[in-house]
Amino acid sequence: MIKESQLDPANAKQRTRINSGDYFIQTMSAGETLRIVDLEGNQAADTLFYNAHDVSERYSMSDTVREQAALHLSSGTILKTNLNRDLLEIVADTCGRHDTVGGACSTESNTVRYDLEKRGMHACRDSWMLAVAEREEYGLSKEDITHNINFFMNVPVTPEGELEFADGVSAPGKYVELVAKMDTLILLSNCPQLNNPCNAYNPTPIELVFWAAP
Repeated sequence: MIKESQLDPANAKQRTRINSGDYFIQTMSAGETLRIVDLEGNQAADTLFYNAHDVSERYSMSDTVREQAALHLSSGTILKTNLNRDLLEIVADTCGRHDTVGGACSTESNTVRYDLEKRGMHACRDSWMLAVAEREEYGLSKEDITHNINFFMNVPVTPEGELEFADGVSAPGKYVELVAKMDTLILLSNCPQLNNPCNAYNPTPIELVFWAAP
């Protein structure tokens, strides 16, 4: 559901531009707001969320889909943890739908979906693993790379239950905004994928905007 935000970026506490292929990792406190901005349109921001104090509790696609009885995420969606607790809430969304069932690109999926010669291409899982290796202070390991959200990505589901990776439905300046329900660790990969039509084969930057809790 389309819903505009009332927040002014001029009042934000932090604004960070993330180039395609780069990762972002940071904590946010309960009550703070994060806006993810699709700067040039149809980019995919592959994102993992964790309880900042115990990363074994993390975003759960299955719990979220079950509790909201819908496959796609938008304003009003409560993101649930694997303990079925509230992690974040999508409070504004000008894109209208976001994927959480398609998974993230990897060298293996590049091979299966596209071609053997695509195996070595940079993928979101590589970015996450680089973050795990470079930012040990967050306590993440390979086993913590589980369910993710593909913000701005369009993944229709056919009547037969199959996934289709389709042209994007976002546009320049579209955004999604989330409020943390608990202290939250964010691990985001701005997707470098060059083989998927969702970004018109042209990965582009995104911006993250943070506001303090009221």
